[in-house]
Amino acid sequence: MSERSMKIHVVDDDDAFRDSLLWLLESHDYQVEGHDSAEAFLIGRTRGEVACLIADVRMPGMNGLLLLGELQQRGIHWPVIFMTGHGDVPMAVQALRNGAHDFLEKPFDQPALLASLDSALAVALDRQSKLLAYERVAARLALLTQREREVLDLVVQGKMNKVIADDLGISIKTVEVHRGKMMDKMRARSVVELVQALVSVQE
Repeated sequence: MSERSMKIHVVDDDDAFRDSLLWLLESHDYQVEGHDSAEAFLIGRTRGEVACLIADVRMPGMNGLLLLGELQQRGIHWPVIFMTGHGDVPMAVQALRNGAHDFLEKPFDQPALLASLDSALAVALDRQSKLLAYERVAARLALLTQREREVLDLVVQGKMNKVIADDLGISIKTVEVHRGKMMDKMRARSVVELVQALVSVQE
């Protein structure tokens, strides 16, 4: 997946402004979809989609900050760029503290918007890459037996087979068998690769 293939959702109750922004983004080859309210945007929204959100912070009904909170509650962590026609420093600070990617005041500078958008899409792509890596490692961990997981925990602590055997009360030969199966299931060719995979799960 590339940055330009990701969907950009624009949420703004101002029809004319929203249409203008959609046209601008489409003219730069972005994939876009418009919504006239936060409520409309949230219909059918799931964690599976990789996207970026540009939203007006001041809207009837659910405002932008509430929308951000709802997305986070659903486990949807997209980069969010907020827009407002009412410069409000405390609101900008709150939005950024709540996890917004950027905050732009209308009418905003077009190059600034595109730069912010490219930055947000890069973040979304990086998050997706890390999520896929996490899911791969988590799936491999799920294949381990309890004993193989115990061996894994001791291996990453840097313990030798003899020490692992003593700790678990089993023979060195049995440790070697469990260790070999564990490394195969984790698709790790070395302890370094094993540790790197586990670190990716913990990040």
